[in-house]
Amino acid sequence: MPLFAFSQIEVPWPLGPPDGRYLVRAENGHPQAEPTHVLLFATLGASRRRRLARRNRVARPEPPPTPVATGRATIIATADPFVDAAAAARWLAAAGEDALAADLRVLERALHAFRVVTADPYHEPLARDRLLVARIGFGSGEQVAHGRWSEARELLPAPESRRRSRVLEPQSRLAGVLGGRVSVLASEELALRARRDLDAGRSRQAALQLRVAVDAALAELATDGRLASRLAQLDELRPAVGEAATAAPTRALTETELANVSSALSRLEVALRARAASLS
Repeated sequence: MPLFAFSQIEVPWPLGPPDGRYLVRAENGHPQAEPTHVLLFATLGASRRRRLARRNRVARPEPPPTPVATGRATIIATADPFVDAAAAARWLAAAGEDALAADLRVLERALHAFRVVTADPYHEPLARDRLLVARIGFGSGEQVAHGRWSEARELLPAPESRRRSRVLEPQSRLAGVLGGRVSVLASEELALRARRDLDAGRSRQAALQLRVAVDAALAELATDGRLASRLAQLDELRPAVGEAATAAPTRALTETELANVSSALSRLEVALRARAASLS
């Protein structure tokens, strides 16, 4: 009996796609090709609050927490099943965050497709540190098709200090932004969007987003003399980013173009962090 590897995650919100099973084939592959994965979506916990009354109700002075639904996704690798339990156990003993990350990219592809087909720009993003639970394991086809398994283990999240290592004084800066002492730049938001696209494998979208982010940063930071050398480095990469963005609407990026986009985005993030550090 073949055994299939899987990852399973839970988040404190409904993931979005209607509950059920979905076949996943290779991106840009032949529609008749064998599926590489099966995705299983399930909504657990509290149901949506029903609108039973036509008028607002009086709020209690100390209301209890409102129960919320949780979302569960199981990502099943179907392309290369294990021939026996011993092979599956050896894989599980060595597997870890890398296996989970690969499956999360498959899940993010599905969630991104759901955002697009539903035209929902506010759909909740997915990130490793937002997961309530992360499991990897293996089971028979019948088991994993119902979100169960023969053997699995939970992966502990990274410590808070490691997850926030790139954030400089978040509480202090937040207070400054909300108090009107510090401004948020357009290039900061654009860089975040580019990073999310690049990490999810959407390199064409990342290139298009990054071109605007670089132009915005060079304009917004031009008067900050402390960042002159960093901006000069970023400006040197501007033509390469422009070439990648020009190519992006009609074809996939080459390895060189992808490397240029990745390098420029890293340079932009360094400049923005340096600016944030100078304001704290």
